[in-house]
Formats: sequence, C-alpha cells, structure tokens
Amino acid sequence: MTLTFPARFMLAPAMNPCPCGFHNDRTHECRCTPPMIQRYIAKISGPLMDRIDIHIDVPAVHYKEMRSPSAPQGSAQIRARVLRARETQLKRFTGAKPRLYCNAQMSSSQIRAHCDLGADCERLLERAMTQQGLSARAHDRILKVSRTIADLESVPAIEPKHIAEAIQYRTLDRTYWA
Repeated sequence: MTLTFPARFMLAPAMNPCPCGFHNDRTHECRCTPPMIQRYIAKISGPLMDRIDIHIDVPAVHYKEMRSPSAPQGSAQIRARVLRARETQLKRFTGAKPRLYCNAQMSSSQIRAHCDLGADCERLLERAMTQQGLSARAHDRILKVSRTIADLESVPAIEPKHIAEAIQYRTLDRTYWA
C-alpha cells in the first residue's frame, strides 16, 4: 500500500565549503586542494542541487563587522518588505488552480505568464545559461527568484539587475557543475 500526503516545505540545507571548512575564508588558510574540494562537493548529486532555488557562499562574520556602528536594515523593515511581496504574489495568483501562495510554486506555464523579460534580461539570461551550462531547471529557478527579487523591490517588471542577482544565487552551478 502506498499513501501520499500533501506537503509543502522549505528546505534550508547547509554545508561547509570544503573538507577543512576554510575555503574562501579571509582569516584562515584552506588546506584543501581543488580536487579535494571537487570530490567533497560532488558528494551532493547535481540533480539534487539543481532542485534547490538558492545556493550561496556565506562567509564568516568577523568581529569588526559585528561591532560596526553602521546599522543594518532592521527586522521590522525586512518583515514589512516581505509581507508586501507576499501580498503581491497572493494577488498575482488569485484564481490559479491549484492555489498558489508564492513564486516558488509556479509551473512552467505560469513562469512564462508572470516572468516576462525585456531584451536586456533575455540576453543576460541566455549568456549565463550558455557560459555556465545551466539546466532548464536552473533557468526556471532563476526566473522565479528574479520575480521574487522584483516583488521585494515592489517593481512590476523583472529588470536585468534582478536576473543578475538571481544568477549570483546559483553559486554551486557556477563553481562546480559547469
């Protein structure tokens, strides 16, 4: 007997950048060779990584940065921006079957309908796809993330800067899979 339960979840995995943990660290020397790093990263299957919308390198925060007098954007401001973006997305998907709540849930046809790109965006995305050897799945993920970035900025159209930022969130595609 097989049972299927409806589920929606957000996966937020984390990993070290290399076996020693110091690849790209500004204060510690990495002891790993490029082949060691490649083998370490290759333990995670490409098809699995392809299904993760955003993968980025998060460097360690150093003491001076933590103690900096400049104030980062506050949680209340970030929350307000996210709530506005979520409201925009709920309005966008009114009447969609099945009911969608966010851009991440868009199908290919919905991506085509809601992620219209100008010529500059098309050229940028095509260049990234070609140069980095990205998959069709990565293409769709970039468009969904671009749409979300535009929503967070409260702008109606995806702009080249949104595409560029979304491409930057495909770190492991660029570094290890291309």
